[in-house]
Amino acid sequence: MVALLAFSNGEPFATGLADYTYHSPTPRELEPRLILQIAFEGFEAAAILDTGAPYVICAPAVARQVGFAPTGSLGQIRLLVRGASVSGRLYRSTVTFPAILGVDLSVDATVFVPDPDWEESWGDLPSFIGLGGCLERMRFAIDPGSDTFYFGPLA
Repeated sequence: MVALLAFSNGEPFATGLADYTYHSPTPRELEPRLILQIAFEGFEAAAILDTGAPYVICAPAVARQVGFAPTGSLGQIRLLVRGASVSGRLYRSTVTFPAILGVDLSVDATVFVPDPDWEESWGDLPSFIGLGGCLERMRFAIDPGSDTFYFGPLA
């Protein structure tokens, strides 16, 4: 396995890398966010890297494309998303980080999908990549000097 970043003993830390952008996710926002391209079960989507998020949060329009169905959920919960109490369901799903160099990384993640009635109010907000249930299951590093996101498996 080729290491793009390695520990001092030569063991790989990162085996893939992707470019990210750093900008406001919607025209209404002033604060820039780190935004990556990921894939939910093969469907590509933009996602904000949010280490404060308890799960991956799939934007409702993307969730509709993927075909998340209530019968396959782990249960219904409410989650505070950007100050709003959002109802939705939790799922286990594969989230893939496509590599522009090295190898893609797929993570078995816990994904929160807002109920369909949130789609209109969600607007053009992208999905979110949370530390809980996703980033905690992989190694990652960010290089703001080159807008590069490095990633690799934990073991």
